[in-house]
Amino acid sequence: EPVLSEHARALNFTNEGGVYGTYRLLKNIMGLWLLEESKRAWEREGGSKLAYSDLLGRAAASEPFRSLIDPDDMRFLNPAHMPSEIAAYCRETGQPVPASDGEIVRCVLESLALKYRYVLEKTQELSETVYDGLHMVGGGIQNEMLCRFTAGALGKPVWAGPAEGSALGNLAVQFIASGEAADIAGVRKLIGESFAVNVYAPDDSGIWEEQYGTWRELTGLQ
Repeated sequence: EPVLSEHARALNFTNEGGVYGTYRLLKNIMGLWLLEESKRAWEREGGSKLAYSDLLGRAAASEPFRSLIDPDDMRFLNPAHMPSEIAAYCRETGQPVPASDGEIVRCVLESLALKYRYVLEKTQELSETVYDGLHMVGGGIQNEMLCRFTAGALGKPVWAGPAEGSALGNLAVQFIASGEAADIAGVRKLIGESFAVNVYAPDDSGIWEEQYGTWRELTGLQ
């Protein structure tokens, strides 16, 4: 059933219509757009393509929790230069300003993981359900650092996979319509048996817990 409370409206959650008259409680998050746009800006300046593996390697070598942002701040919606906008946010909030590409990538991924926790907590409030972990699907799960960070931020496991979630959802409905599968439960079972799911256990949860409090104070999200 759709969640139509004033609390849901205030938190900017929506109800997305789904197959067979279902509703999905939905909250959009800016996501890896920040990383993609930063990479695009660096490539324009450098005149050559950058490998995500190199960027993530430099992020791994950068200082943890040096700078944090709210990924959903409107200034990151479509800036002229994403790295400069991230640096400006950190400067204006009295934090160390990330200078290298590794520092910016680390800032983005740590901030996304913390925002995922915040949204999961609000989802639990609205659905009156406590979840044992988070299931991540889509192309973003190929970023293992983000999956690890998310598990740490949540203090709960992350189940990552499959990567082609949208395409499989489309196929699932076609399987049911053609009689290849009986119902949603059956086709979900089929997908579960056909694709590997990587499990990320929470690590350093105490550090993430401390940083979550810092991030909420910094962003003003309560």
